[in-house]
Amino acid sequence: MSNTEFPDDELRQEQEFIDGLYARVDVLRGDAEDSVSDALARGHTPRQARLERDILVAERSGLLAALNAVDGSLCFGRIDLTSGETHHIGRIGLRADDPERTPVLIDWRADVARPFYLATGHTTMGLGRRRHIATEGRRVTALHDEILDLGDETRTGHEDPTGDAVLLAALDSARTGRMGDIVRTIQADQDRVIRAPHRGVMVVEGGPGTGKTAVALHRAAYLLYEHRELLARRAVLIVGPNPAFLGYIGEVLPSLGETGVLLATVGELFPGVRTTRTDTPGAAAVKGRAEMADVLADVVRDRQTLPDPVITIEHDREILMLDDGLVNVARERTRAAKLPHNVAREHFEGHILNALTDMVAERIGTDPYDGGNLLDPSDITQIRDELADNPEVWSAIDRLWPRVTPQRLIADFLAEPGAYLSDGDAAAVRRPVTRHWTVSDVPLLDEAAELLGEDDRLVRERAERERRTQIAFAQGVLDVSYASRTFEFEDKEDDDPDSSEVLSAHDIIDAERFAERHEEDDHRSAAERAAADRTWAFGHIIVDEAQELSPMAWRLLMRRSPTRSMTLVGDPAQTSEAGGVGAWEDILTPYVGDRWEHTRLGVNYRTPAEIMDVAAAVVRAGHPGFEPPGSVRSTGVRPWARATDDLPGATAKAVAELTPAQGRLAVIAPRELHRALAARLDGVTAGAEPDLTHDVVLLDPRQAKGLEFDSVLVVEPGRYGTSDLYVALTRATQRLGVLHTGPLPQPLADALN
Repeated sequence: MSNTEFPDDELRQEQEFIDGLYARVDVLRGDAEDSVSDALARGHTPRQARLERDILVAERSGLLAALNAVDGSLCFGRIDLTSGETHHIGRIGLRADDPERTPVLIDWRADVARPFYLATGHTTMGLGRRRHIATEGRRVTALHDEILDLGDETRTGHEDPTGDAVLLAALDSARTGRMGDIVRTIQADQDRVIRAPHRGVMVVEGGPGTGKTAVALHRAAYLLYEHRELLARRAVLIVGPNPAFLGYIGEVLPSLGETGVLLATVGELFPGVRTTRTDTPGAAAVKGRAEMADVLADVVRDRQTLPDPVITIEHDREILMLDDGLVNVARERTRAAKLPHNVAREHFEGHILNALTDMVAERIGTDPYDGGNLLDPSDITQIRDELADNPEVWSAIDRLWPRVTPQRLIADFLAEPGAYLSDGDAAAVRRPVTRHWTVSDVPLLDEAAELLGEDDRLVRERAERERRTQIAFAQGVLDVSYASRTFEFEDKEDDDPDSSEVLSAHDIIDAERFAERHEEDDHRSAAERAAADRTWAFGHIIVDEAQELSPMAWRLLMRRSPTRSMTLVGDPAQTSEAGGVGAWEDILTPYVGDRWEHTRLGVNYRTPAEIMDVAAAVVRAGHPGFEPPGSVRSTGVRPWARATDDLPGATAKAVAELTPAQGRLAVIAPRELHRALAARLDGVTAGAEPDLTHDVVLLDPRQAKGLEFDSVLVVEPGRYGTSDLYVALTRATQRLGVLHTGPLPQPLADALN
């Protein structure tokens, strides 16, 4: 048969399959919505309800999110096995309504789908043919077939000789301002990272454009699929470098059917604080040092004071004196318990009350003849209770061992850091007491919270009062029920058998159990509860741009992952933050020693070779052995540079030249130039968080981390450090231009000539 006999028939068959899938999807939408409602209304105990709801809602709401997000490409592939079996591959799994629940669409994460990503002509993994299905909406537009079984002479007319058509089409497509998933084009080296075992720390290193962020997100989706029960209960945390980046990646996981994930920046990881403010590089470097943990421990210890020289307390017309010796004994005994400051206060209170009780008892109960004490234990208890009711006692305790919040501790420390830091470091971090926190403050707040702990006695007392109020209310309801029953039967004959056999609520439930049944359940998802709980232990943590985090930020994250189940993604060559650790060994050795796995992605899918050659030359000038990731494509478009005396005008002109081209454009410039540039660019605002869906956005190099655009204008590169310049030069997928008033950095000038 000739090749031309099959193409229309193949398209028709795939279209019929897609139509059948969406018919099933329309039914599932209604089923999923009903299941979510049912799960939230179930009347189990709060713990059972939360667990069942977390799992079911994660599955069903994730399904809904996926169905709503992937109308255009629910199914993207097919594998034909040499055994004769055929499987269609998609973003989610769907089953038929038959008794066997036969799989109709295979989830891309299932083991049976793995050959779609890994099979080659040399290692076919049992495949005869691999088909990529392109769709627009619900319509099949193209098929791309790869023949792996060369002995099969059947041809459809849709064969792709190179097998790269789908990948190259995805790479050349215009950016949308939002990261898309890569399930259609996952490469073999990426698949190995995505499906790596759950436990332990995996480091994924890769230069610009290697897809490391996409791989990390797909790894999160895979882990949620493989370990649904655990991770639905504990949630996955994804940490990104800035809010714009989180907005950029925010649609990837929902499109893959996963919603049980918390996305946050470091500035959002202390409940009650959300900040994007940054410190000066010097202040950030000082605050980020590992030594700050010891500094803050000293700050906390200094809140545990001694009298200078004595504190007097009036009690029962007598003067009691707390001197430094007596208080120091109480302080050292309390410290020996090694409890956080606020938690330990209860022990300190006890020691002080006991010391004062002994003081009073000795004064009023000593036998003048033999020196013994005439008071019995009940007398001692009464004295202690009276002291505990004396406000002056509590005023003294508050002075000697005050309750402290993390916010107050850090604010006071930053206002007067001179006692704990060198003159230069103190000058870098000193600031007046303020309500405005910076991103570098958040790890300090978390460290302070760990050192201070929380004295939850007041919380427990309030909860107990509320519980007793609920029980009293429930008792009232039961009493009304009993009274109604009594009234109903009091007129019945004594020999009426029904009057003695009808059960009332009193017979089957007491007030306490009745109140518990009506406690309001927590309907928040695991991710929502985790966001509000500083002590939450996540099932897995993924950190993007991990090289930028400071040692203090790593202390915060390691507390959130006691099992050390983490995926770290980054590129030490792009380290630009003053407090960034950079080297993986320096990050991980304090926590896991050498028990971590490292893998490197070496293929650049984003940046054309013409642009990558320029960016690599800049880094190689300072690091001759630097090896960039190899680009898979070349566009034939060379980067260009223009000198100008009117930077805002030249920028506006270049933007006008580039924006008619398909896609989106980023102007990357030093922050101090943003206001002047924005004044000449329509629809661009300086100072605000950028909306990446706009045709033109204005960023500084650090805001651009992890992002990609069709075209990029790099403005005044001479003001950048090497890492920032490397980041800025590698954001473009098609075109790169450079504008400058001063001299270009020599390596950049040489590379552009």
